[in-house]
Amino acid sequence: MVVTNACSPDPRVLRSAKVLSSAGHDVTIHAFDRNQASQMSESRDGFRIMRYHIGTFSYGAKWSTLKGKRAFNKTVISTLLANPPHCVYCHDADTLAIGVKVANKTGARLVYDMHDLHHTWALMGRPRSLLRRAVARTMERTALNRAKRADLVVTSSGKRVNGIHSGFKEYLGSNGIPSIVVENRPYVQRDVQKTVKNKGWTVAYLGRVRELTSFEWLIKAIEHIPANQRPDLKVAGDGVAAEAVHQLLLREASRLGIHLQLSAAFEAHDLPELMADVDVMYAMYEPQRGNIMQGALPVKMFDAASFGIPTVVNSDCLMGEICLEEALGVPAPWGDPEAISAALLSLRGTNVEPTDRGLEQQTALIAAVESLL
Repeated sequence: MVVTNACSPDPRVLRSAKVLSSAGHDVTIHAFDRNQASQMSESRDGFRIMRYHIGTFSYGAKWSTLKGKRAFNKTVISTLLANPPHCVYCHDADTLAIGVKVANKTGARLVYDMHDLHHTWALMGRPRSLLRRAVARTMERTALNRAKRADLVVTSSGKRVNGIHSGFKEYLGSNGIPSIVVENRPYVQRDVQKTVKNKGWTVAYLGRVRELTSFEWLIKAIEHIPANQRPDLKVAGDGVAAEAVHQLLLREASRLGIHLQLSAAFEAHDLPELMADVDVMYAMYEPQRGNIMQGALPVKMFDAASFGIPTVVNSDCLMGEICLEEALGVPAPWGDPEAISAALLSLRGTNVEPTDRGLEQQTALIAAVESLL
């Protein structure tokens, strides 16, 4: 497997590695540790993670990021050609160049696991920029051409049987690429230890912190909640916007009179402790750059549900449709602080009944990969 982050954590990558290693396969994740902050070699759950330390590089739509990825690609290709695998499993479009080259030279099977529309990251921060739109179109064409070379395409979302909104499966299908759907669902937490509270409640955002706008709307929503009913706020995770978000929240928490908990990157095994005092998850994202409106299903909603915690998500998209269908929380329109605040308040004191819907899809993933091998 190949992924262009440190896999510390990356729930979807770790979960697919565990599923395949549990089925008896020898799985190694080749990960790009851009901050050189994690151990270079790690064994867990029956598979291995090899993290490449080839210099410090930033995340985001920057030239330095592109330079780092090119260096990572070259190093991984050299490593895999020296000891060819039976299968190269590419997580997201920015690893497909590695998979295509190794598959062409060695005859290895190629699996492409599409978590999101990678080309939309070029629009982050400036979705209306003509230059960034042109770059995004080029990235999209390149990704689709490479995806057509894959022996199996796995994606994280698809249209529901009686649904309205399409997912990534339909996007790929419209471009002549068949795929199977494996949603990013964690295992249900059977023994959840919740913090007992005498008063108050907590709204959380746990995961990559990539955009400031989401938190600006959250603050505006909290302003609409009466002062004596406002929630505590917890944000954990790293990302390109982490510093700006922390500065915003530190300033606004004091003004709003709310308690704030901030922490940086966390591991998957930290999640139960982080979730222990959470009452409502917040998972709303900028819709203008695509991705969410085109079918992305952020793992935060499923993570929260696995602990029985409801989530506020974007409305008028596949994520909102699934949220309602499975009673995982409440969708709210982007940019409407009154509606977001009402959604947050409506979920206070409520619980979600978690289900193991992901098990069937994970079994399908094993069968699909094994049919190639």
